[in-house]
Amino acid sequence: MGGTTELTDVTRDEASLRRFLHGLPGVDAVGIEQRSAGLATRSIKKASKLWAIDTAISMVDLTTLEGADTPGKVRTLCAKARQPEPGIPPVAAVCVYPDMVATAKDALGGAAVNIASVATAFPSGRSSLKVKITDTEYAIAAGATEVDMVIDRGAFLSGRYGQVFDEIRTIKAVCGDVHLKVILETGELATYDNVRRASWLGLLAGGDFIKTSTGKVSPAATLPVTNLMLQAVRDWHEVTGQHRGVKPAGGIRTTKDAIRHLVAVREVAGEAWLTPDLFRFGASSLLNDLLMQRRTQLDGHYSGPDYVSVD
Repeated sequence: MGGTTELTDVTRDEASLRRFLHGLPGVDAVGIEQRSAGLATRSIKKASKLWAIDTAISMVDLTTLEGADTPGKVRTLCAKARQPEPGIPPVAAVCVYPDMVATAKDALGGAAVNIASVATAFPSGRSSLKVKITDTEYAIAAGATEVDMVIDRGAFLSGRYGQVFDEIRTIKAVCGDVHLKVILETGELATYDNVRRASWLGLLAGGDFIKTSTGKVSPAATLPVTNLMLQAVRDWHEVTGQHRGVKPAGGIRTTKDAIRHLVAVREVAGEAWLTPDLFRFGASSLLNDLLMQRRTQLDGHYSGPDYVSVD
């Protein structure tokens, strides 16, 4: 694969884009699953575990994306995001619906926590481009510093790669300096080859992050899928010199899950990705378990769920 000039060439028309995406190496399903299983068995020392827990906390996008969300619930979420516990730095971001962005901005009060908003007809991605643009503009005007957009999986699975590419590129233009995360909804993509193609499509179109899932479809984030996406951003960096991020979201609930993902980040992409700038966890319940396990590491005994606040 050549450099950025060649990558520009592959996006010049639908046929070139299709040739590039279908020319990517096929995924060895058995191999990726075996490697993921091997990484999941890695053990780490106690001192490293505390570092891993603190690193994972700093990478959390603390999320509430429910129809029953209220301003009160969002304010409580933001208070926890600002200070998960006395003496612990804030999480990376809160993630809410566009109509809750203004509430989140007010509740955070200038704290060093990003405000991520889902957009583009989340979670289905099924609407007109005009509606998707308006959705994104609304979130940014309200104070979103990051936008998590969803691709149109129906268009992707039908082979309309140019349509998906153009939508991502258009939303990226609307975002400007606001970071754009591109949700692939990998649980609906059916094959690992499609995950690889969708990852590259998101990167080619300008996504700052590629994200596994909305959290509304099962399976959501899995270690093999995250490994594939980490391979994509690693290879993207090798070709272009640019760093892009990965965000697994949905289904990551325990400290053990988080540490497995951090091991994968280091082994697959490299240590440069062990930062909230390049790796995030989209989660709602994960933070509580990280806090409990952190206390266990420090005190030498299990604190139990009553130790942390209930979401």
